[in-house]
Amino acid sequence: MMRIIFMGTGDIGLPSFRFLLKTAGCEVLAVFTQPDKPAGRKLELRPSEIKRVALESGVRVLQPIKLRAPESVAEVAALAPDLIVVVAYGQILPKSVLQIPPLACLNLHASLLPRHRGAAPIQAAMEAGDAVTGITVMYMAEGLDTGDILLKKETPIFRRDTGGVLHDRLGLLAAEALAEALPLLAAGRAPRIPQDESLATYAAKLTRENGEIAWADTAEKIDRRIRAMNPWPGAYTWFPTSEGARKLKVFSCIRHRKESGPPGAVLRADRRGILVGAGGGAVLLRDIQMEGKRRMTAGEFIQGHPAAAGTILGHRPPAS
Repeated sequence: MMRIIFMGTGDIGLPSFRFLLKTAGCEVLAVFTQPDKPAGRKLELRPSEIKRVALESGVRVLQPIKLRAPESVAEVAALAPDLIVVVAYGQILPKSVLQIPPLACLNLHASLLPRHRGAAPIQAAMEAGDAVTGITVMYMAEGLDTGDILLKKETPIFRRDTGGVLHDRLGLLAAEALAEALPLLAAGRAPRIPQDESLATYAAKLTRENGEIAWADTAEKIDRRIRAMNPWPGAYTWFPTSEGARKLKVFSCIRHRKESGPPGAVLRADRRGILVGAGGGAVLLRDIQMEGKRRMTAGEFIQGHPAAAGTILGHRPPAS
């Protein structure tokens, strides 16, 4: 019986966690997940889905504010795990924790390492125009996603994928990768392949500002940004109104390579959408939402907000 601690907070870890719960020969000793965070309009504390599933399954849940605190390290050690599996936990494991399990601390990272190390590999791969991405099962080290590689599993990035669609597909792929890795570990046949540092790239943690559309970019880059940032942090631009510029979220668009115009200029607006010039080509905005309003098609939107040709999007409101 392999004694396992699972550490995860993001939903991408759910398929891997559920795989461990149902797999013969695996005993999930406990789940470590981030403390509950306020969410919604009432800012009520909301647990992660990982925590909810763990409690429903009768698995002990621990939520240390800082895993590196001596009392947290002691809790991990007292559980005496053979293996720690980490998927989108949200905290860095200190050396004192990495040294506890005799088999390994494994991280399931949502990119093909060493490409896109860091907190936002899914969005980074899409924005970069990568044709493929995947899951890397990695032995954890003290550096940021620098450990040796056990195995990788690839998936294409399809033309109309969004960040959310790719996130869910990678979550399922992570469980498949874990299913391949565990027998190799148990048999003592798991490889350790050092990463090529010369190929490393980094994907920093996203903020809401990362979603702002730069109309001077090509239509292709704008399309990739809109898809990558859907559903979070969300792509957006600024739409001029009589009350001043307001944030306009953009959920989908269509690239137009044969049409062009000044970056950010509305070239036409009708039931098909709002065609906006870019640094190369143009994009037709299809699915949008004005700040404080419901989500709607661009055709519905322009009935209440006529966007005359020549309107310029993207000018930020003056700082208050």
